[in-house]
Amino acid sequence: MNSSKNKILVILGPTSSGKSDIAIKMAKKFNGEIISADSRQIFRGMDIGTGKVTGKLTPVILSTRSAPKDLATKKIIFLSHGIPHHMIDIVSPQIDFNVAKFKKQSEKIIDDILKRGKLPIICGGTGFWIQSIVDDVNFPEVKPDWKLRKKLERYSAEKLFTMLKKLDSARSKNIDSKNKVRLIRAIEIAIKIGKVPKIKNKKYQILNTRYQILQIGLKLPKEKLYLNIEKRVLARFKQGMIAEVEKLHQQGLSWKKIQSFGLAYLWIPLYLQNKISKKELVEKVTQAEKNYAKRQMTWFKRDKRIKWLKNYQQIEKSVKIFLK
Repeated sequence: MNSSKNKILVILGPTSSGKSDIAIKMAKKFNGEIISADSRQIFRGMDIGTGKVTGKLTPVILSTRSAPKDLATKKIIFLSHGIPHHMIDIVSPQIDFNVAKFKKQSEKIIDDILKRGKLPIICGGTGFWIQSIVDDVNFPEVKPDWKLRKKLERYSAEKLFTMLKKLDSARSKNIDSKNKVRLIRAIEIAIKIGKVPKIKNKKYQILNTRYQILQIGLKLPKEKLYLNIEKRVLARFKQGMIAEVEKLHQQGLSWKKIQSFGLAYLWIPLYLQNKISKKELVEKVTQAEKNYAKRQMTWFKRDKRIKWLKNYQQIEKSVKIFLK
């Protein structure tokens, strides 16, 4: 491959910062296709609660490299505003999907996009997933230990976080301390191999020599971001987020499994089981989204390569320079 042509644009930031809109504008301007880096948007049926872009699933002929059978993508991508979106709606929420699978699938899609002379645009807020591409992180092949998982599921998120901190303090600093699924997986890996794989390059110089990567972050003033979150949460409830969760349960997803996805999916099952009021539900979900935004920014601030920009004009100018 000609390395000068292997360029990737990354649009990242906390929830409700406007990433999707900017990514679509960049894709239209610079002949791009979008790869979602969101650990929840990969699941079918989880649409409103994950804030997927509006559009429709459309059959598209992809190369076999970019649609491997083991991930059951069925050669379908998501079109929104005429722009192809990859890594959305690719698996059932019943399936165990992790960062290693995301990296494997996304890199094949990236290569396919580049071969067709287009710009791959990674857009999302799951920092670990984005970094897996940016720094070419290699993950250990640790198979699920169902006996261990069953044992760990009995513990609270707080207890699991304390366990992980003792096993691998470095990993505990950048994990979602409220997400039991991720905590259990991190503990599982730490027990099997001694630690979760760490990024080798402490100074954050690009390790992935296969690509040239520009990371652009969208950073809003705290007050503006929180206002966006409050409005977005209310809008999602009006769009039918509660009914969406109820439908997932009716389709066979247990309350426990739904809650493992965190954020709104943690609290809506409690409301549907009459354990909290509607007012409490809205308050809990809003606060959960704000806390999530804080954790996202804590993760992103570690990477000094990210170029933080405030408006479309600045972003367009930076991308033009990068592509030249």
